[in-house]
Amino acid sequence: ALPPLSPLRPAAGRTEHEDRRIPPSHHDKYRVVAIGVAGDHGTYTVLVGASLEPADESAERAVGLLAVGCPVVVLLVAGATFAFVGRALTPVEAIRRKVSVISASSLDERVPVPPAHDEVARLAETMNAMLDRIETQVETRRRFVADAGHELRSPLTTLHTGLELLAAHGDLTARDAATVGILGHESERLSRLVDGLLLLARADEHGLRPDPSDVDLDDLVDAERRRLAVQHPRVRVSARIDPVRVHGDAHRLAQAIRNLADNAARHAASVVSFAVYEEDGHAVIEVGDDGPGVPEADRERVFERFVRLDASRTRDSGGTGLGLAIVREVVRAHGGTVRVGAREPTGALFLIELPSNAWSDAWSDAPSHASFDASSGGSSEAAPEGR
Repeated sequence: ALPPLSPLRPAAGRTEHEDRRIPPSHHDKYRVVAIGVAGDHGTYTVLVGASLEPADESAERAVGLLAVGCPVVVLLVAGATFAFVGRALTPVEAIRRKVSVISASSLDERVPVPPAHDEVARLAETMNAMLDRIETQVETRRRFVADAGHELRSPLTTLHTGLELLAAHGDLTARDAATVGILGHESERLSRLVDGLLLLARADEHGLRPDPSDVDLDDLVDAERRRLAVQHPRVRVSARIDPVRVHGDAHRLAQAIRNLADNAARHAASVVSFAVYEEDGHAVIEVGDDGPGVPEADRERVFERFVRLDASRTRDSGGTGLGLAIVREVVRAHGGTVRVGAREPTGALFLIELPSNAWSDAWSDAPSHASFDASSGGSSEAAPEGR
């Protein structure tokens, strides 16, 4: 006789079930349901069984489909979400790109306003209104500086001329002559300040527009070397001057070199050094001093207008606070860069790099280096000097 399907024996009126493997195969699993039925001779059990193999196969297929389908669905949803969000943020990215290129010289630019009247459009409108206010304020400041500079030029010229005449032809005591000399020096310094402000105002408004020609940088640097040796006999001036020619504005480049030279002379303890040479397709000008140097944290800020560093590099000796800012504007107008580093063993080293063009082989007949020692009587001689 076959063994019973299940040992379940529920009471009459109750139902029980279990999953089990039924002999003789013991391979397939069955769901067995037992129902208790009351009869004349006692309680009978009705057993009904069904194989679970179709359900197991369906579950396995479902697991396989989920294992493959879930990542695909997740990727599709992620891609759709990314595309939707990216499209929604496209106006924001357009605003960001536009803002990133707006500078002090292009304040008339405005960010694009998307056609949809949503939060992004209101953000763009608010940003454009802010740019309008900034442009108005900057233009007002520029006009004030330019107008004030032009108005100050005439009285300053008159004052300076009057002081020169008074010093030359006036019957002055020694004390009065000293006072006139001080006033003349200060009026000249104020004139330089006004000229610097006007130059920077033009640079802010339209950018400097160089008058280009072939410029021999070695001649400009050598002229500054000789001038510095005469005007500042307390410092020893050394130079390494190679023949270098660029295409630029000779007047503006000479102004930039002079500003660096005057800055170095003011802060030098005893030595000012010049160098001009070509390197990697660039003309390089170096102006160094053996003074206190520029702290690394201030090496960008030092080119801003009216920036005062610590007491060791004050402007009490005649600086206007605009010289290095003018240097940066002139160098930018020529497509170059200017930076400041440390000079060994102590001091500051300013470097200008300008795009250079090819120069003639005829320059090879010129002296390759020049050095000058102001402390040795102001003589100049050619001498080899390595870097």
